[in-house]
Amino acid sequence: MAIISSKQPAADAEQPPQERKKRTPKQPSSPTQLASANSEILQAEITNTEEKIQEESLRPSSIAEYIGQKDLKGVLDIAIQAAKVRQESLDHLLLYGPPGLGKTTMSLILATEMGVNCKITAAPALERPRDIVGILMALQPGDILFIDEIHRLPRITEEILYPAMEDFRLDITLGKGATAKIRSIPLPRFTLVGATTKVGSLTAPLRDRFGLVQKLRFYEVDELTLIVQRTAEILKTAVTPAGAAEIARRARGTPRVANRLLKRVRDYAQVKGYAEIDGTIASAAMEIYNVDPLGLDWVDRLLLTTMAEQFNGGPVGLEALAASTGEDSHTIEEVYEPYLLQIGYLQRTPRGRVVTAAARKHLGLSGGTDSGEQLSFLEE
Repeated sequence: MAIISSKQPAADAEQPPQERKKRTPKQPSSPTQLASANSEILQAEITNTEEKIQEESLRPSSIAEYIGQKDLKGVLDIAIQAAKVRQESLDHLLLYGPPGLGKTTMSLILATEMGVNCKITAAPALERPRDIVGILMALQPGDILFIDEIHRLPRITEEILYPAMEDFRLDITLGKGATAKIRSIPLPRFTLVGATTKVGSLTAPLRDRFGLVQKLRFYEVDELTLIVQRTAEILKTAVTPAGAAEIARRARGTPRVANRLLKRVRDYAQVKGYAEIDGTIASAAMEIYNVDPLGLDWVDRLLLTTMAEQFNGGPVGLEALAASTGEDSHTIEEVYEPYLLQIGYLQRTPRGRVVTAAARKHLGLSGGTDSGEQLSFLEE
C-alpha cells in the first residue's frame, strides 16, 4: 500500500552536500555581528530619488523654519548651542502632547542642527530585545534615536534602555542558568528623543531619565495660517491670506490637519478650475468635506446632537452614547472627545458626559445654561 504524505519533499534533498552548504545562510553568532547585520538595513544609503522626496517634504529643516511652539524652540535652541560649545551630545528629550503637533519633525530638526543622523522607530516595533540591541549598537557618536509612542515599550526593552540612557552601555546576558554571564558593551553617547501622547502612561524610572521634558501645545490660527501658506508654496498652489486663514480656522489647532485640509481644498480648486484659493473657495470645499468653521466633522456633530436631543443634553454614559451613535466607545473617548473638551463643547462629570451651551448655540439647538468659552486658537 502506498503512503501519501502531505509534506512536500525538501528542495535540497536531491542536491549534493556542497550545494546545500552553499545555500545555507550564515547566521550572526555574536551581538556585534547581529548589530552589523541590522546596520545594513538601518543605514541604507539615500538615493537621488530619496533626496528629491526629502527636499519636497513639507517638514521644516531648521528651527528658524519651524513655525509655532515658541517656548519649546527657545529651550531647544539653548540646549543645542550649549551642546555645541561643550562638543557633547544633546541630553535625552521627552516630547508629549496630542498627535500631529510636530514631535517627529522636531527630532529631525535637532539632528540637522547638531549635524548628526536620526534613527526613527516606533515602540510597538521593538517587541524583542534584539530589536533595540541592533539599533543601539548601530548608532554613531552624537546620533539621535527617536522612539514614537514610547509609552508602549515592552517592559524588557525598557529595562535595556535604562543603562543605555544613563551610562551608555549595553548589558547582555550570555548563557542560561548557573553559567549565565552578563557582558557590558560600551555605547557611543547618543540622544534619545521619546514622543508620546500619554505621558502619564510612562513608568517613573523611564520618565526620570530624560533631561528635558517638554509639552507641545495646540497652534493659534495665525500660526496655522503661516503653515498653510508655507505648505501651499511648497505644493505650488496659489492661496490668498484669507483662504489660508479659512483653512487654518478649521484645522483643530493641528498642523497635520491643516496640511491635509489644504490638499483637499487644492483638489477642489483644480477640479473646479480655480487658479487661486481664496476664502470663498476654501469655505465651499470644506462644506463638501463636512468640516464646519470650527473644524467639527459630521461625527463630532452627531455626538453632540445625539446627546442634546436624545439624552436632553446629558449626563450620558460613554457606552450609551456609543450604542446610540454606532461608534466605538474607545474611538469616541480617544479621537473625538479630547477636541470637544478642549473647545468647551463637552464636559465630563461623575455621572457622564454633558453638552455645554456653547455647543448648543453652535449647532442651533435650544436649551442649556452653560456659557463655556472657546479656545483662543479657534477665534478669528
